[in-house]
Amino acid sequence: MSKVLHVERKAAVLAPSQLVCLSHLPTINLTAGCAHECLYCYARSYSQNPGQGRITLYANTLEKLWAELPRKRKRPRAVYFSPSCDAFQPVAEVLDLAFDVFEFLLQQGIGVAFLTKGRIPDRHMELLKAHASNVHAGIGITTLDQRVWRTFEPRTAPPEVRVAQAAALLRAGIDLQVRLDPILPGVTDDEQTLDGVFTALGELGVRDVAISTAFMRPAIVQTLRRHLCEKELAETLLSHYEGGPTLVLHGAGTSVAVPPEPARRAIYERVRRIASRYDVPIHICACKNGDLTSDSCHIAGNWSRKPDGLRQSSLFE
Repeated sequence: MSKVLHVERKAAVLAPSQLVCLSHLPTINLTAGCAHECLYCYARSYSQNPGQGRITLYANTLEKLWAELPRKRKRPRAVYFSPSCDAFQPVAEVLDLAFDVFEFLLQQGIGVAFLTKGRIPDRHMELLKAHASNVHAGIGITTLDQRVWRTFEPRTAPPEVRVAQAAALLRAGIDLQVRLDPILPGVTDDEQTLDGVFTALGELGVRDVAISTAFMRPAIVQTLRRHLCEKELAETLLSHYEGGPTLVLHGAGTSVAVPPEPARRAIYERVRRIASRYDVPIHICACKNGDLTSDSCHIAGNWSRKPDGLRQSSLFE
């Protein structure tokens, strides 16, 4: 279990993101650090990350949001959760805060967009269903393989739970994107693994999938080598980054290591070919693949298609 450190948030709750794919919505992080402890997680490299086995909970988020929202010249159309953590971490305090903040925003007529690899509790799911037209859900599914899941995503919801949640969200009429992100070269990019994922997504009727390979920073490499029990698996994964370029994340101004361009092209073409068998459209994240595409991955949804929505370039109503 993660140790929860309660702190008072001093900065504004609604924060802009530097990433181009999130430039049209304000964002909220409920915590620094994440109890899911995915070994490939980019947030491990952030200076405010409290370290392995610890999360910082911004306990006064709702109170600050109550005070902050009326002062806005224009109210946000929607809010994205979360650039650096998961709103559905397996921690009671985080889940309680997520419910309260989601409920407050939705009651105010402000949309909620989220990405999760966690287990969505029943009461949260019912809240989302009750406001289906004002929700964009993102479900991260990297693999259906139990061994790989337990190795790289030790405290996330099992893959079958995430598939079931995607099905429930679709049945409720909630706008849904599945993110096959990150793809782990040499681990989850083979034909059998990808076909298993897209078989499941095709059966659900998923029509929006975003993909990208994992990127590396020194802190991520250290985590993989220190905490991955299967050392050969870590070296296999990292070997796919040898000779690869260092790219600047689109809009964020920070550099990351990615596999060589030909290798990424081959992976994405394999994914596209397999996805096409099941009539599943895919988007490649341009923020992490600016040398290959200018396509948007639409991580927070397309709010211009929502009732009373605005153009994606608008941050506030």
